[in-house]
Amino acid sequence: MTAVSTMERNAIELRDRVRIAAERAHRNPDEITIVAVSKTFERARMDEAYQLGFRVFGESRVQEIRQKCEVPLPPDLELHMIGPLQTNKVRQVLPHIHVLETVDRENLVTALAHELERIGRTLRVLVQVNVSGEAQKSGLAPGQVSQFITTILNEPRLEPAGFMTMAPLGADPATLRNVFGGLRQLRDQLQQQAGVELPILSMGMSSDFEAAIAEGATHIRIGRALFGER
Repeated sequence: MTAVSTMERNAIELRDRVRIAAERAHRNPDEITIVAVSKTFERARMDEAYQLGFRVFGESRVQEIRQKCEVPLPPDLELHMIGPLQTNKVRQVLPHIHVLETVDRENLVTALAHELERIGRTLRVLVQVNVSGEAQKSGLAPGQVSQFITTILNEPRLEPAGFMTMAPLGADPATLRNVFGGLRQLRDQLQQQAGVELPILSMGMSSDFEAAIAEGATHIRIGRALFGER
């Protein structure tokens, strides 16, 4: 009998928790994508997660992304950048990522559009929203998002696909509902206003993803619950 790895046990437990949370919210578990947050872990751990069936991965640092992509990633692997991106690093990272989850300022939109035009491709982007209003967190205030979506829509190389947010660490259930539910309500409102589909809600991490699923998360960013402690 083949020994079961720690990550395989974690994956089984994680998928079970996602299924239970989805069913409790009367949702289809297949509608929820696990973004395997492989940042700080070696490429070998990323490859192990891929072998366990994970196909969407999250990374935060440009240099780490470049290192992990020295050996080409599998063609069906989708890489999300989930950390802040400096405009002077746009050219370095665009060859490797499929989705940028942290778009929150106009100069980044301009830099992305310019480089995407140069290399002749498009990029799906999520707008990062600071729903909780924490001073230390990146992201736009909810009231700034409508105008910002228009800015992105004016750039043909950028494809706005939805939104990302983070809840306060250790938040109580009521706060989690307000943050995650607030983003869902904002998305619904802006879809109607802009007349475009914004299907992705990236919200929820290892400590709070069940609450995010209850409020409509389509993507949950999971590191510790899959890979273990860093």
